[in-house]
Amino acid sequence: MRAAGVGNWIWRSVAIGATLTALVLGLRILQSERQPDLGPWHTWAPREPDAEAIGQLDWRGWLAVEDGLNREIDAEMRTELNARQRVPANRFYEGSPLYPGHFRQNWNRSYELLPPSAARGAVVLLHGLSDSPYSLRHVAELYRDHGFAAVGIRLPGHGTVPAGLTTARWQDWRAATRLAMREARRLAGPGRPIHLVGYSNGGALAMQYTLDALGDSQLDLPTRVVLFSPMIGLTRFARYAGVAGWPALLPRFAKSAWLDIVPEFNPFKYNSFPVNAARQSYELTQEIDRQLGAAAANASLTKLPPILVFQSVVDSTVAGEAVFTTLLSRVPANGSEIVLFDVNRATPLELLMSRDALLRLDQMLPRGAQAYRITVLGNSPGQDRLTETVREAGTETVHAQPLPLEYPRGFFSLSHVALPFPPTDSLYGIEPESLEFGVHLGNQQPRGERGTLLNGADTLVRASCNPFFPYIVTRLEEGIH
Repeated sequence: MRAAGVGNWIWRSVAIGATLTALVLGLRILQSERQPDLGPWHTWAPREPDAEAIGQLDWRGWLAVEDGLNREIDAEMRTELNARQRVPANRFYEGSPLYPGHFRQNWNRSYELLPPSAARGAVVLLHGLSDSPYSLRHVAELYRDHGFAAVGIRLPGHGTVPAGLTTARWQDWRAATRLAMREARRLAGPGRPIHLVGYSNGGALAMQYTLDALGDSQLDLPTRVVLFSPMIGLTRFARYAGVAGWPALLPRFAKSAWLDIVPEFNPFKYNSFPVNAARQSYELTQEIDRQLGAAAANASLTKLPPILVFQSVVDSTVAGEAVFTTLLSRVPANGSEIVLFDVNRATPLELLMSRDALLRLDQMLPRGAQAYRITVLGNSPGQDRLTETVREAGTETVHAQPLPLEYPRGFFSLSHVALPFPPTDSLYGIEPESLEFGVHLGNQQPRGERGTLLNGADTLVRASCNPFFPYIVTRLEEGIH
């Protein structure tokens, strides 16, 4: 009788679990079916080399791969786009002003920026998820202007069509990072410094590579690591993102493979976002956490190069506190630092800010002395000008000084995506220096009725450039010199 009771309990548990799973999947199907129809750029992608194949390539071979990918994409889109998709707002339509092939330089491609004379070092730049090498263009130009050779690599699945991210794996991105570092060493020559700069998911890859290099003498250990909005930790949803894509195993529910299906009006960034991309990023953050724990246990973190982190206090993409708890809490006293950009406490919109946003800074900051420097850029109610507040490594003493910087009118905070773009950026800036790419996405101030703009145009509200970029330039120059 007792065994029968246990058996009944097991079956009831299985039935409840199956019912809940079916309910979750049903809700996911219902949600995904409400999304717009898939376009050819969602359902087809050129085949890219996997991690093993990338490991056999040099820089010239990688560029040849990109040439082939772009020829395939052009041919496929010319054939597959229907009349409704041949519109100016579609970057994949050859007649659109947003079509990257029209630009003087297609920043979806890997690039090298070389100084006029022999390089005194090199820098590798790793862009973010769904992004392209364009995102660190200005940082690359800064390094080039200071005598460094800059290597901006396009990570697999990016810079082509959004469907490329439905099959890309983080191991492929790791292999591409290693390829870029090999090219940087070739350009810099033996003994010269190599800096590694990562933005968002590229920040995670920069740290993952650095941890690999601590235990592998065949890999060049970077001299310095710079991270913009690094994806060291993600929200809990990312852990279960793979489940959201289960219904897509049935062709009828192919939309379930996408968390967002949005018109592609940005020439250098995907607006649509597949489930697999979130899953791969989560797996990468888990790998970093594992490697940091192992490196701390075997004392190899003592060889870690200095790390400089730039992070917006409010960030809807990554878990900002993970930079402290997962990464910085483990670094040795090696000159590392985090620079935090606080919300605008002088804006009239402060009345409309959430309490969580206003308390976020205090919640993030660790108590007591730390092995790294903490710098906060922020203001006070009624005070537009920013103050730089610094807590040096190894002390609880704080000192502050005013800066000749102010929050622009209308900015209530920075954002995850804003940090590496100056206000003069041609695409994302609030004061764009040219109409280089057929559209200005950063200086729009849309006003009108809901439902009038394209789906996804609500991103125009998000801060897309950094009014304090001159401060970042100063801090990067300190590391370069």
